[in-house]
Amino acid sequence: MIKEPRIQLNHLVSSLSAAVDLVSPVLVNHHKQVAYTSFCLASELGIPMEEKSELVLAGLLHDIGAVSLKDRMDYLRFELEIPHQHSRLGYFLLRIFEPLSNVSKLIKYHHVFYEDGKGLEFEGNPVPKGSHILHLADRISVLFKFGISPLSQAQGIVDSIVSQDNRMFMPELTEAFRKVATRESFWLDLGSNNIAEFLQRRVRYRTIELDTEGLLKIGNIFRRIIDFRSPFTATHSSGVAASGKALGKLAHFSWSECRMLKIAGFLHDLGKLAVPTEILEKTGPLTKEEFNVVKAHTFFTYRVLESIEDLNTITSWGAFHHERLDGSGYPFHLGSENLHLGARIMAVADVFTAITEDRPYRKGMTSESALKVLIGMAKSKSLDGDLVELLKENYDEMNSIRNDAQADSINEYREFWSQL
Repeated sequence: MIKEPRIQLNHLVSSLSAAVDLVSPVLVNHHKQVAYTSFCLASELGIPMEEKSELVLAGLLHDIGAVSLKDRMDYLRFELEIPHQHSRLGYFLLRIFEPLSNVSKLIKYHHVFYEDGKGLEFEGNPVPKGSHILHLADRISVLFKFGISPLSQAQGIVDSIVSQDNRMFMPELTEAFRKVATRESFWLDLGSNNIAEFLQRRVRYRTIELDTEGLLKIGNIFRRIIDFRSPFTATHSSGVAASGKALGKLAHFSWSECRMLKIAGFLHDLGKLAVPTEILEKTGPLTKEEFNVVKAHTFFTYRVLESIEDLNTITSWGAFHHERLDGSGYPFHLGSENLHLGARIMAVADVFTAITEDRPYRKGMTSESALKVLIGMAKSKSLDGDLVELLKENYDEMNSIRNDAQADSINEYREFWSQL
């Protein structure tokens, strides 16, 4: 029996934040910088630790609603024309998970201008002070440039922020920033690669330990963030998760292990957050360079999650879904001796889902064609032959489970976007 994982929520949030920042080198550390600056501002204001910890989580996740590279780059402009869509998206993604419900509200309003007090409300709703702190921290991070001495650019950033006092930013927060900005340590920390370690030492997070039930819930949020970026991928992770769980049951995995397979399915493409939607939505053949970008996604899935020790089994099952028994897969070229049965199940579930699901630009394969592909991959020692045989023997049931899960997901996708 494989040990059931128990994970701290803040560790998982940090990993998701790191995955989102993979989309461009320009964005590296942006979420961490916003979390760090929010913490410093809140400390200067004497805000209690529990509220500060929620602010830090909101900082780490504030741009998860920016679903494409173009979105992310647009929202990094200091003056925004249409700033609120990605804020609403982030809110809708997170609000369904109770431990992050307050965080989602902070994110929803994090681009509201203060406007001489008018920004204390937005669309008839009160705007939390934490949202205004996030807004200021976000703009400070946007103005900060790597490759230039942090201390050399400090005064210019202060001047830019102060010039928008009472318009973009709440005066109380501007004044707090002026005090924080007098400390060289603030700027040197802001430009370092150790912000995560700083936050881990200083922030006392509310202890929220996730068992497999909690992991399924937050994994479902991850699945939405990964897949809902594009109609081309809107149902893929739900199909892999359902197929993996069903195949695990046929392979006599325990009830708990089947749930772990479902979580692995939700997380298996986490690294695709580093793949621009412009590549994901390309209907023609990928160039070699584009394919290399796509191939890196499994590496990023593994690297982003590997630091969470109790998640290691689920991480390896999900992240190794493109490894092959003959060692020809990627990114680690693991062979059969290093691939747990869970990883083999996820590999079969991923191929099965990919070739049978409908995409906007093509229909899924028929059962005859799909089985031909799967059996061929088993014969070439790419996929586990016993698992492919199990799938073949139960094909109609497996296909129905996969199809139902993806039909539910496409309805969820349409409802999600209709709310905007």
